[in-house]
Amino acid sequence: MKIRVSENVDWVGKIDWELRKFHGEEYTTHRGSSYNSYLVRDEKTALIDTVWKPFAKEFVENLKNEIDLKKIDYVIANHAEIDHSGSLPELMQYIPETPVYCTANGVKSLKGHFHQDWNFQVVKTGDTISLGKKKLVFIEAPMLHWPDSMMEYLTDDAILFSNDAFGQHYASELIFNDLVSQPELFEEAIKYYANILTPFSPFVTKKINEIVGLNLPLSAICPSHGVIWRDKPLQIVEKYLQWAADYQENQIAILYDTMWDGTRKIAEAIAKGIVESDPSVTVKLYNVARSDKNDVIAQVFKSKAVLLGSPTINKGILSSMALLLEMMAGLRFKNKKSAAFGCYGWSGESVKILGEHLANTGFERVNDGLKTMWEPGVEELSRAQSFGKEFVGALNIE
Repeated sequence: MKIRVSENVDWVGKIDWELRKFHGEEYTTHRGSSYNSYLVRDEKTALIDTVWKPFAKEFVENLKNEIDLKKIDYVIANHAEIDHSGSLPELMQYIPETPVYCTANGVKSLKGHFHQDWNFQVVKTGDTISLGKKKLVFIEAPMLHWPDSMMEYLTDDAILFSNDAFGQHYASELIFNDLVSQPELFEEAIKYYANILTPFSPFVTKKINEIVGLNLPLSAICPSHGVIWRDKPLQIVEKYLQWAADYQENQIAILYDTMWDGTRKIAEAIAKGIVESDPSVTVKLYNVARSDKNDVIAQVFKSKAVLLGSPTINKGILSSMALLLEMMAGLRFKNKKSAAFGCYGWSGESVKILGEHLANTGFERVNDGLKTMWEPGVEELSRAQSFGKEFVGALNIE
């Protein structure tokens, strides 16, 4: 399938409606995704990126129907991760001498993946290739989100091919931002940022300011996944600058797992206390063992504070909470407050463990947490409610 982006640019990628897990099992894609490849034609023709390996033969066959492969003058590999480069070996069988443009780190990554010595052409920021009347200007974007990442700007058409930046895992044949559901689009966009780009926020800010500082006209942003931003494309750039600046909303996330419902009851009582004390705050309550981990992470990203709860098991915490903490540590959230809570039967280490992990992960601890022995009764639930009021009160004072 081909979709016209501009007079000189066609989308020739693959929409993956069935995708539900990405990066192995690390990222959930409830709305599928797309692998965006672009054919840019002038006097010369450039192919920007390919698609994921399982669709390699389909991709190349579709491309053959669109263009004589030998008329592709340049292959551009913005990023060596397999969802972008997986079809390169299939394609390069037909055009083995065609130059492959990528960063120096891209050469290392592509050779590491495919063990092929293609006609690599190393580029850096400011380098260009002429297509005839138009040029592609290369922009290195290391750590957005791999060391090899880069983008291109197409002159005259004023299109930025942004690689993984500004993307979403979102399948739609409508393909353009103004044609899809806006709530769905931005839900997937912030989830994508929270789970993938958060630890690279300083690089995001630096690279965006560098690009914006060039004062280049911009008619569209074409990312590697999801829809193309053609209607007010700078809106997603502005969102990224907000999200990169230690983003938070007036929201508190309460995340817990429970064994015999005691910790759940404590979590609900804390939530009640928060809302009674400050009705303006949004409270999100998740049993992490029953919730999608990436959706939960997106809520952590949006929150100004989190409360984590787990009963004690074998002098430790439940495995779902350990996984969540590991993810939070890797994402390196900033400027967020925290506290811990949980029930126990005879040893009661969970609250201390959660609190220490939160502190080591970069969350500021508001207090020492709340421990409740056995099944919480009226008195314990009242104490949990007061704990919630005190927690939100401490946030408001600061």
